[in-house]
Amino acid sequence: MTTWAVHGPAVRDEARDALERAEAHLRRLQHPEGFWWGELESNATITAEHVFLLHALGIADDDARRRLANELLAVQGDDGGWRVWYSGPADLSTTAEAYYALRLCGLPATDPRMARARDVVLAGGGVNGTRFFTKLWLAVLGRYPWSALPVLPPEMILLPDRAPMSPYRFASWARGTFVALMIVLSRHPTFPQPVGLDELFLEPPGRGPAQRPKTPGPWTPVLSRSLWLARRYNRRPIAPLRRIAEARVARWIVERQEADGAWGGIQPPWVYSILALHALGWPLDHPVIARGLAGFDGAFRLDLDGGERLRIQACLSPIWDTALAAVAVADAGAAPGDPALDAAAGWLLGKEVSRYGDWHHVPRRGRPGGWSFEFENENYPDTDDTAEVLLALRRAGYPTSHPAIRRGVEWLLAMQSGDGGWGSFDVDNDRRVMTQIPLCDFGEVIDPPTEDVTAHVVEALVECGLPRRHPAVRRGVEFLWRTQRDDGSWWGRWGVNHVYGTGAALPALAVAGEDMGDPRVRRAVEWLAGHQNEDGGWGESVLSYRDPGWIGRGDSTASQTSWALLGLAAAAPGHPAVDGGLAFLSRTQRPDGSWDEPWFTGTGFPMDFMINYHLYRLVFPVTALGRALR
Repeated sequence: MTTWAVHGPAVRDEARDALERAEAHLRRLQHPEGFWWGELESNATITAEHVFLLHALGIADDDARRRLANELLAVQGDDGGWRVWYSGPADLSTTAEAYYALRLCGLPATDPRMARARDVVLAGGGVNGTRFFTKLWLAVLGRYPWSALPVLPPEMILLPDRAPMSPYRFASWARGTFVALMIVLSRHPTFPQPVGLDELFLEPPGRGPAQRPKTPGPWTPVLSRSLWLARRYNRRPIAPLRRIAEARVARWIVERQEADGAWGGIQPPWVYSILALHALGWPLDHPVIARGLAGFDGAFRLDLDGGERLRIQACLSPIWDTALAAVAVADAGAAPGDPALDAAAGWLLGKEVSRYGDWHHVPRRGRPGGWSFEFENENYPDTDDTAEVLLALRRAGYPTSHPAIRRGVEWLLAMQSGDGGWGSFDVDNDRRVMTQIPLCDFGEVIDPPTEDVTAHVVEALVECGLPRRHPAVRRGVEFLWRTQRDDGSWWGRWGVNHVYGTGAALPALAVAGEDMGDPRVRRAVEWLAGHQNEDGGWGESVLSYRDPGWIGRGDSTASQTSWALLGLAAAAPGHPAVDGGLAFLSRTQRPDGSWDEPWFTGTGFPMDFMINYHLYRLVFPVTALGRALR
């Protein structure tokens, strides 16, 4: 007997009580301005690289060093290493970065905690085996040879938008990073630190294996040769062309700085843009650099343990959080006119992007009308946030004829890719050759259409008044059917993993009018039911992105259980597995109405950069309980 079966008929009464407590807790978290905002927790590299930036620029003070060190030590694993996600294995590059950051903050190499970390790094092959970005930071700090790193010539900025290797062939997050690195990797800004790192090398720095991409392909040898030629050219570039290119890069960077000082609303292009401009000779008190540095003292900064720990968030998610929370409150029973929905909708309307951004360079169609992820991000709206905001506005009672909804729908239609799906930030950003560049050994560098984003967009388009037979809707539905796996599930790009993808696809197909008796739907339902844990919940390990044996398997979590319930509520509301999920959520709820969830169920880059959205453990259970009980 499963641990939830003993609840019998009372399970739904208990679930209603759980929903009431959870909804009340969620309402209490709404800010007076109308938004919701939870922490976006990632990993120690963000803290370590903040230490690196402060030391490179010579602006690290003793108090910041102490509190940043306390944060790094607080998240160190018992084995001495640092990991990318909760319960994951120690990661070589993350551990090496955390180790050197602690050394810069004053911890001696003889400290027992440092000794354990050092053992992890050496067992993993030493610093020469770390990823490109770790070596890049060490080169900036004078601890790794620039000659062992590739060169990205600034002249690449002069390529036409649609040209192979143009910056616009990179995904938005990679584009902002690599454009800045065109300066960093050609100018080699170096700020030597007095603290050494010899103890983490098994051989001399730079003598390790050649840089290889995560996904080598037929173009990798050619691209490797190209980078070698770029290094030779960088020694004696064509001076007038180099000046033009560097000026264009600087202007490109400045034009994309946000009001809060960040670039793209995320840490990598932010820190590398500061380094790039400083390498060009811009002083630290230049308004652009000063605004960039000041931004780290704003919303991105988290003071923990009474101020004893300082954590820098990699990104902020208030628009995403607010849209999800508003939909959750509505699914819990709130009607248009509810003060919480009105306040959220009003705040969201004020965040609509009204300018053209990089998304318009390829394929140069559409007008502004989307929403982004962060408090301040006018350059990079994304389709996933836009879809969720449109759903929130509709739940708040806004008609499909509302100008903001019409603009959002039109923008989403312009962002549909040629295969019928939607990527997050760009159209047809799927050139696999970009992934074969040797320095692309971390994360993702393209933004192809994905199942989860496409599902959210299809759902929003229909909810916002597009007929189910509209060509864009039909092409989106066909994309979903085409990407369904043989086992009945869908892959999840931005959430872990097949539970997320399947929990997104089934509601979209239902809203789009697909037959819920279709054998393909029944296969998806049975996949969800077949992966329910004995405790009634669902869970899936981050390892499922690499090891198929982990697909649909893992410790039960509140968010993943909720995703499974959303899929079942749309396709099979009477399935016995639904009561199991309701019982799990009721039984594991905390007295304050929330749930514990240390697991990382959000995805930045599969396996490489994982996220624990601290509101996921609340907004998705409220949505799932509301829909399942309805």
